[in-house]
Amino acid sequence: MIPRKILVGYDGSSHSQKAFRHALELAKANQSGLLVLSVAVPAEPAVDVEMEDMLEEAEEHFREDFKQLEASAKEKGVDLETQILVGHPAEQIIRHAKEWGADLIVVGHRGKGRIAEWLLGSVSKRVTSYAPCSVTVVR
Repeated sequence: MIPRKILVGYDGSSHSQKAFRHALELAKANQSGLLVLSVAVPAEPAVDVEMEDMLEEAEEHFREDFKQLEASAKEKGVDLETQILVGHPAEQIIRHAKEWGADLIVVGHRGKGRIAEWLLGSVSKRVTSYAPCSVTVVR
């Protein structure tokens, strides 16, 4: 199956950067749409005002990364969309993959929060277990 829509889970870690590069090559080779999705994790319990502030901070944080990713995609002739959501990363990646109709999700093996991942279960493991489509985990 040729993936027409590829979603990349991106947190800025070296593993997510590798995942992006892998997905970019796949998108170029298959003329696929590419969506980079970043998820800001709110403090518990979150209220609407905190969510809005967190989203603004996340947008500011990822703005420079997204500029570099967009430049790489443009260089390869790939249409790239970026989006930032707030919530649990695995849940948001899975939900958005369903809504967007992704054919493939690409994630890094590990993200930034190694201790939290160890305690909560890794994002890549959860995405692999519950995704509505194929998943590639990049090491």
